[in-house]
Amino acid sequence: MIRKPLRSALVAATLMTSAVIGAATITAPPAHAFFGGGFGGIVYDPTNHAENLLTAARALEQINNQIAQLQNEAQMLINQARNLASLPHSSLGQLQASVQRTQQLLSEAQRIAHAVADIEQAFTQDYGEAAGTGDFAARVTGARERWRTSIAGFEDALRVQAGVVGNIESARAEMQTLVAQSQGATGALQAAQAGNQLLALQSTQMADLTAAIAAQNRAQALDAARRASAEAQARENLSQFLDYGTGYEPTTVRMFGG
Repeated sequence: MIRKPLRSALVAATLMTSAVIGAATITAPPAHAFFGGGFGGIVYDPTNHAENLLTAARALEQINNQIAQLQNEAQMLINQARNLASLPHSSLGQLQASVQRTQQLLSEAQRIAHAVADIEQAFTQDYGEAAGTGDFAARVTGARERWRTSIAGFEDALRVQAGVVGNIESARAEMQTLVAQSQGATGALQAAQAGNQLLALQSTQMADLTAAIAAQNRAQALDAARRASAEAQARENLSQFLDYGTGYEPTTVRMFGG
């Protein structure tokens, strides 16, 4: 049996040897742990510990990268959902109602409608050279009807213009709503839909302007046609007035019963 002083000396020598080896391996001071009695003990390996720490750090970095990737994918899905969200406001019904009101006013045109067939028939029967045909009473009646048609045309133009002016306020309110929707859009789809509805509103206003111009031009055209027909009728009236028939033919006249 090794005596206690000798055993203590051996332990001291072992500690000194481990210290030297640890200093040669790594600059950090070694640590020793001993358990129980005797010569048994666990020696700390700083190189292995450093490798373990490095491995753990790399694994933690990979986990952090995976978490960041999942966060990016989740944000991408959120952005896609926003881009695919539909605009909650639709101005289609309002715009269609505005166009229908203007179309209704145009369809209520008096006497001669906005139709090619009706216009051709009217000009064939009542305007141009046709105004100078018929007897005197028929020509007077035709002139009176053409004058009434001209007055009705101007009235129709005024009614259409009044309807267009009435649509301005609703168009202004709708434009304000669409601009607010566009500025508050959460995604690309909502912004695009708001822009499309603004273009539709602009197209509606252009349709109103076209209707007003068409009604005004119709009234002016009817009045110009009335004046041209009046000239044709005046020429025919003058021709008939200057027609003396076959002229004077002398005949035998008896006077005083002789």
